[in-house]
Amino acid sequence: METYIQRQVESEVIRLASKFPAIGIVGPRQIGKTTLAKHVSSQLTKNSSYFDLEYPEDWAALQEPVRLLERMQDEVVIIDEVQRLPTLFPVLRALIDRHRVPGRFILLGSASPELIRQSSESLAGRIVYLELTPFALSELPNGIDWEMHWLRGGFPESLLASDDQSSSEWRISFIRSYLERDLQLLGLNADPVLLRRLWTMLAHLNGQLLNKQTLSGSLGISTSIVGRYIDFFESAFLITRLQPFVPNLGKRLVKSPKVYIKDTGILHQLLNIQSFQGLLSHPGLGASWESYVLHQILAHLPFGYEMYFYRTHEGAEADMVITNGGVPQMLVEVKFSTTPQVSKGFFNVQADLGTKSHYLIAPVTRSFPGKNGIEVLGVQDIPNMFK
Repeated sequence: METYIQRQVESEVIRLASKFPAIGIVGPRQIGKTTLAKHVSSQLTKNSSYFDLEYPEDWAALQEPVRLLERMQDEVVIIDEVQRLPTLFPVLRALIDRHRVPGRFILLGSASPELIRQSSESLAGRIVYLELTPFALSELPNGIDWEMHWLRGGFPESLLASDDQSSSEWRISFIRSYLERDLQLLGLNADPVLLRRLWTMLAHLNGQLLNKQTLSGSLGISTSIVGRYIDFFESAFLITRLQPFVPNLGKRLVKSPKVYIKDTGILHQLLNIQSFQGLLSHPGLGASWESYVLHQILAHLPFGYEMYFYRTHEGAEADMVITNGGVPQMLVEVKFSTTPQVSKGFFNVQADLGTKSHYLIAPVTRSFPGKNGIEVLGVQDIPNMFK
């Protein structure tokens, strides 16, 4: 029997299951949604039934869902890969309205709620969605350090593989499956070879400003098609776009988003980085570290907080601006150095935005106060930023 590693979002799923008739758990394939849903259902005071729409028998059973699901009105019904059967959504809405009780359905999907809604009847007011991200460092058991986590990423089978080669082999298979099958199932009908080129180009541009015109010219397709493909990558939880913070300061600000590969293990596979030593000597080291830190912060961002970057044409720049209710609260700079320092541009941002808390995230084993009120943190200390 596999060991269950508790997820941060678990308590929130249980809490919301006591309020909403349907819970949607979304995230990339093979991230652990099914494991989480089955574990959560075992914590609830109900029996449960599980359907996976990738299995022909379960697909066939749910072609006539009303009679089947009505008999299960006192159970937790888990439906996996729900985006594959959009005609099910209006049925679920009707069943919920006939017998509205909390925690009746747990719906699992490999696409964002927005993408699911494009092809389905909305369950507005009846469902709440939560995203299951790759494992955060704070979720991991003893024996897995940040170096292994950074190299292999947070997908369970990649992270927990017996060695780096097995981890790499899993990620190769994952990338191939998404390109040849999964993106098409989500509705992206495009040449897998072209999509691989785009995904690889985005890996080389990791942490940089997104320039669709440059990608368009390199790929030989229109900017509108590039934009559509990137939208799909984001909806499939493969990339993160970090938007610029644009207050009304009368300054000339950069307004293009920055793009990151969402999981550093997938990033490293696209860049053909096979080992931690190979990562340390790779020209993409700094950008990879920035991506790793970014997603660790996002995993701990409290409700109501949002993250941006800030850059002016005059050189004021901060890697991350964290806001609460739209008001800048924290600035974060990321450096892969054990003796990190921030530039003058960081202090210019501090003056522009009037933030109170300032952090420099570096590969250090313990936090310590830096110069000018900046706190130097290791990646393991990120959860403390919000305490």
